[in-house]
Amino acid sequence: MSYSSFELLSKWIERHEKEPDVVAKEKLDRIIKITELKAPDRIPLLAPGGDFMLAQSGITWYDLSYELTGKVKNAVSKFALEYPGDFAIFFVPYLLEGFALAAAFSDFPDFSNSIRFLSGPLHDVLKDKWSRWPGRELRENQHPQFIGGEFMKPEEYRKLIDNPVEFMHNTILPRACPGLGTPGTPQWNGTLVRAGIAVQKTMSFMMEVLTQLKGYASFPLTNAYVPADIIGDFFRHPTGAMLDIRRFPEDFKAASEVLVDLIIKVATAIPPIPPLTMFFIPLHLNEMLPPKLYNEFYWPYLKKIIETLVAKGYKGFVFFEGDHSPHVDTILELPKGWGIAWFERPKNFVKNVWDKLKGHTTVAGGVSPALFYQSPDKVEEYVKNLLNEIKPEGGFMIAPGVSELPADVNPASVKAFINAVLKYGVY
Repeated sequence: MSYSSFELLSKWIERHEKEPDVVAKEKLDRIIKITELKAPDRIPLLAPGGDFMLAQSGITWYDLSYELTGKVKNAVSKFALEYPGDFAIFFVPYLLEGFALAAAFSDFPDFSNSIRFLSGPLHDVLKDKWSRWPGRELRENQHPQFIGGEFMKPEEYRKLIDNPVEFMHNTILPRACPGLGTPGTPQWNGTLVRAGIAVQKTMSFMMEVLTQLKGYASFPLTNAYVPADIIGDFFRHPTGAMLDIRRFPEDFKAASEVLVDLIIKVATAIPPIPPLTMFFIPLHLNEMLPPKLYNEFYWPYLKKIIETLVAKGYKGFVFFEGDHSPHVDTILELPKGWGIAWFERPKNFVKNVWDKLKGHTTVAGGVSPALFYQSPDKVEEYVKNLLNEIKPEGGFMIAPGVSELPADVNPASVKAFINAVLKYGVY
């Protein structure tokens, strides 16, 4: 379907091409305004991506993960122009969770943030068991997968607590990343050098891609995590972490305490720069924990990290994965205006999230990816009704529950979503 089918989207795309710097500034202004719980000129929207982007761009997951070429750069740039948003999450090359690496190298602020993610090239060097990649363990057009794993025994909590960095280097990394070999050997040292080269290449390519995008604002972004998720994702597998909470509660809490310090070190490696520097945290075990366990083993550490970073001048961008409805009220314990809370699939978004948090926390979400299987007219009607209910308050970004849309959603419905926000989101 041509741009002319959606008049406002067509005009916005033209502005991206003719005056990209002006458009980028407008987008940044919107994001700053909503983090301050104010109403911008228009409700901002989070751009789509994922399998949908690849289907529309004609590239494969192998291309996006490994091919640091002009073909990939141009495909992503074209997609970002055709399906624009105010806030975008483009990983080029594609990246998966790797915060255990950032924590292990938290004493090195010059690169701890850069090694925070796993990439295909880094996976080839480390041979990590946490992830699987297209053209390697997966078919060339399969989405990269983070599978985690169990690389720590329950009786090893004390070693983690006593010296977390040393434990990660001497125990976790050799078990999870067999490409490294044995600590202190020539293979270990040489592989770390090769890992650094892989990280530098992927980060440089990503900067080239982001620089080429027309009309997108840039601001510093740093990374943080939740201690329980480090344990669940990288050390004990979520199943092991859930069992440990019940069997070894004091060890789990003590490990969480020492990991908080490493997480804050990583996050503050990128200093806050006005007018906006954000820290990103994805939540994983949150949905699996009932309120009693969440409030005892998860929330106190997440709260401490957010409050510490906000006090230092950062704004948060936290992805509340799954259905976070049972835990929404705890967010009101944070300082007013602390940042953006992005919700994946809460039950009754307006009642259980927006009505509770409006005026206190900037909220992102409100759109299920399933909406994009419906007709453009139904998409427009949904967006109109949602924004009529929410818009008067300010402090909101409309977003799919996940930015990565399935490959087979209706392209016209995605465009209808963007066009409807431009139409009904104006203050």
